[in-house]
Amino acid sequence: MAYWLMKSEPEEVSIDDALAAGDSPWFGVRNYQARNFMRDQMRVGDGVLFYHSSCAEPGIAGIAQVASVAYPDATQFDPQSKYFDAKSTPDNPRWMLVDIKATRKTRLLSLITMRSLPELATMVVLQKGSRLSITPVTEDEWDAVLKLLD
Repeated sequence: MAYWLMKSEPEEVSIDDALAAGDSPWFGVRNYQARNFMRDQMRVGDGVLFYHSSCAEPGIAGIAQVASVAYPDATQFDPQSKYFDAKSTPDNPRWMLVDIKATRKTRLLSLITMRSLPELATMVVLQKGSRLSITPVTEDEWDAVLKLLD
């Protein structure tokens, strides 16, 4: 099993929205490295730290799991979507997504708190210049976060 941190703006999809929805498509990713994580490395059952970003207090807000294999993100084909990509076609899609299933909301583990914890110092999300919406999490980091949230 692998572990991931996936960022979502709570105004678009919050942990509460994800819990209410059941399996939710992780749509709108338009970064090749993040797409490749979903397409090439994510497997059903992988653990996900659900992270609220671009908000007053960013941080880990819940736990989820990968609920599907990668498949084409339909928003790339919709001219009305802000995620439309005119260069992408159904025969040759550029953007993929996975479904995630939120399993529980947690107390917020804020970015400020995360930065202060030595056991999380190696997390990709905490590295200077890291802006990816999906990043790998090591098993040790996963275990440390779960311990902090229990």
